[in-house]
Amino acid sequence: MRPQTEAELAAIITEASGPLCITGGGTRGLAVAGATVSAQGLSGIRLYEPGALTMVAGAGTPLAEIEAELAKQGQRLAFEPMDHRGLLGTGGEPTIGGVVAANISGPRRIQVGACRDFLLGVRFVDGNGQIIKNGGRVMKNVTGYDLVKLMSGSFGTLGVLTELSFKVMPKPQTQADLLIEGLTEETAVAAMSAALGSPFDVSGAAHIALGQDGAPVTMIRVEGFEASVAYRADRLRDLLAKFGAFQIETDPQRTAARWIAVRDVEVFHGRQGDVWRISCKPSDGPQLADRLGADGILYDWGGGLICSLVPDGTDVRARLGAFGGHASVIRASAETKARLGVFQPEPAGVAALSSGLKAKFDPRGILNPGLMG
Repeated sequence: MRPQTEAELAAIITEASGPLCITGGGTRGLAVAGATVSAQGLSGIRLYEPGALTMVAGAGTPLAEIEAELAKQGQRLAFEPMDHRGLLGTGGEPTIGGVVAANISGPRRIQVGACRDFLLGVRFVDGNGQIIKNGGRVMKNVTGYDLVKLMSGSFGTLGVLTELSFKVMPKPQTQADLLIEGLTEETAVAAMSAALGSPFDVSGAAHIALGQDGAPVTMIRVEGFEASVAYRADRLRDLLAKFGAFQIETDPQRTAARWIAVRDVEVFHGRQGDVWRISCKPSDGPQLADRLGADGILYDWGGGLICSLVPDGTDVRARLGAFGGHASVIRASAETKARLGVFQPEPAGVAALSSGLKAKFDPRGILNPGLMG
């Protein structure tokens, strides 16, 4: 089913007699049992005010369409959403609703925040078929419960997004990458932490344990006006000199491609094995990675996010044991996902809150049942 209006979607949900699989562009492979309801028909940019840095779009609007329109005005989505198709081997077209539903946030999250931090308002249809609106078109326009942030990252389990209002940002004039090869994982995390703790406004800090030429590579990104970027890159090179000799890369195509590769975890494209995403304290990252015995490791967010490639069917949570973070499956077989669960099991108190929210917004339990526990 592919409703073309919010009213059609509300009628489908109201009349549903069984579970519904809510999907956007179908690029993440998170299908559940039930009749498929696609939000792709709820498409189109409804409002764009470049001067106010705001856009309103239907949830089914292709991400590429939004990014192209923003680029005409020298603007962008600051939170740098990942494209999962290369990693997962899926087709489809990423949509803005899918990005928000999964709270997809890329390397720049360490500087600007997550996808949910740029949401101004949402419209959605809950499991009762009710159309709900929360927030607006400006910041600080939410009264009562902040459903805007609640819906971001709920993966369609509380309601089906129909329209989104969000803040956009200007594109920087230029960017520079500081690159160093050969660091151990512990040293790389220390270097990234030093860069992020500096006053030089770092917008990306990543480490690939096996780079394109076979050596580990650590990457620090700065963006902004040309003179500012040059100054900050030089100061960072001085600050981080104790870690080794940095190369400073300013070619716009190479710098952009490098961070797209980090964002989309290109190092694991076409390689056999399961891919897991681990959120942790950066200082814990190397020790956790050592426990994994992984076939490949990518550190992002200064070491606070680890993407790991492990043999098919590996129980990563069992290997890690107790730690201050969580581990989620990005790519694995349906059997592995069913056996281990896609998401980290919630503590009892959080699980009770989640169950209460689910009972309120989807009392029949028909929206993506079982996807989040």
